[in-house]
Amino acid sequence: MTDSPVDLPADSNPLEGAVRQVGRVLLGKAHAVRLAVTCLVARGHLLIEDLPGLGKTTLAQALAQVTGLAYRRVQFTSDMLPADLTGFAMFDKAAGRFEFQRGPLFCQFLLADEINRCSPKTQSALLEAMEERQVSVDGVSHALPVPFFVIATQNPHSLAGTFPLPESQLDRFLLRISLGYPDAGAERDLLAGSNPRARLAEIEPALDAASLLALQARAEQVRASAAVLDYVQRLLRATREGGDFVHGISPRGGLALLQAARAWALLGGRDYLSPDDVQAVAAPVFSHRLCHRSSGAQAGVDALQQWVESIDVLAD
Repeated sequence: MTDSPVDLPADSNPLEGAVRQVGRVLLGKAHAVRLAVTCLVARGHLLIEDLPGLGKTTLAQALAQVTGLAYRRVQFTSDMLPADLTGFAMFDKAAGRFEFQRGPLFCQFLLADEINRCSPKTQSALLEAMEERQVSVDGVSHALPVPFFVIATQNPHSLAGTFPLPESQLDRFLLRISLGYPDAGAERDLLAGSNPRARLAEIEPALDAASLLALQARAEQVRASAAVLDYVQRLLRATREGGDFVHGISPRGGLALLQAARAWALLGGRDYLSPDDVQAVAAPVFSHRLCHRSSGAQAGVDALQQWVESIDVLAD
């Protein structure tokens, strides 16, 4: 590290290439793609909440392919058991002992599709693995692969057959995003072109596990000046004292904000944080951690972004 801010050369930042390749598949969603890559580099997990058919699965598949990570998809259902995820011990008659049979959690990149369609008990099994990076079966702990990244999708709570995630479990996700409908131009390209999933075969890995781990370590070294930390504290204090929200952001939520902002800065080719980096990720970091006092509903990302931008960057 140098003592002064440095803009990293483009050829040392393969993340932009990953963003571009994923953007060729998920048309018109450049900002969502950047946030997803940011979450991966920040060692976090991503929650995507949206209606069916808007590209959640396509985003996950494209991101897994561009990173070259071992990918598994699990479709969550109401009858799924924790062992269906973690695995189980099976008796081996020839060896005369129980052998652990690994479940689908043992991968580097997991798409947990429609997580809120399974029971809270099964949700907890996944979220424990996300937090601890290991699973325990019959009192024995088994480490998960490194890196380990989860993209979970959930349908809006208004749809039938869902089990909402409680606040303590939502906190396991670094970011929550929505894709939304495409704009008119992107939708026309979709209608006039081939199926986006057919373009997945054209994606070439821009990263691998080793280079991703190196970038994750590099993101942790992105520097935050005292002025930026002051701004972060003002944001946290505003969530607690303004009266807009039921509960303010916890210190762990503040660390999550810095974690995501550092990865966003690295994606932009910088080894230092600016207030713009904090503003870029604050809404998706805060949205599933804040509930409006008036309605009790989770804060919407767009409205929350406007609220974030209303907080002074500089101290009075």
